[in-house]
Amino acid sequence: MRLLKERQQIIAFGNKMLKAGLTTGSGGNISCFNREKQYIAITPSGIEYPRLEPRDIVILHPDGTLFEGENRPSSEVGFHLSLYNRRRDINAVVHTHSTYATTFACLNREIPAVHYLVGFAGKKVPLAPYATYGTPELALNIAKTIENYNAVLLANHGVVAVGKDLTSAFNTAEEIELVARICYQAECIGKPVILSDEEMERVIEKFADYGPRGHNDSK
Repeated sequence: MRLLKERQQIIAFGNKMLKAGLTTGSGGNISCFNREKQYIAITPSGIEYPRLEPRDIVILHPDGTLFEGENRPSSEVGFHLSLYNRRRDINAVVHTHSTYATTFACLNREIPAVHYLVGFAGKKVPLAPYATYGTPELALNIAKTIENYNAVLLANHGVVAVGKDLTSAFNTAEEIELVARICYQAECIGKPVILSDEEMERVIEKFADYGPRGHNDSK
């Protein structure tokens, strides 16, 4: 079975995403790109995470054509492919419907630097314009918005987080949900103080050296 490790990781992170409350049922989707072998592993369409087995994960060529699997790939496969083509540093994509971040997406509002942990995404979390799910238009909107950010809000939809591996992409999705909740709660009390771009540049620079060295779970 090709990419067995990647298949197992996708299942593990799918269930972790569910337990963390970042999505419900079969909502959201996850993929990773083994650039050395030139195969993409992605969650199938419509199967709840606790029911997934390694054989259920779909394996694609980089152009999106099927290599291995009996299931249909996620309906959002288009934006996964678009992100991998857009930036070579992206090897994993995690799409969630997390409550607080999606609330900002439904308000069509970016998430500002209300807390330094927004640095997991960048100086803020930008907003991609709305388009129907699973369409080329949505994939294009996300690709245009991502720039050098590691997370993007999808208007009236949810969140996309990217990273060098599944761990970093998932961590970004989780931390951005925390920042969204903090921002929401702060605005319920008053007007939060937003960190400057200069401070966020310092934070992002420090984040670049954060965590164990040489770790990459996408290979």
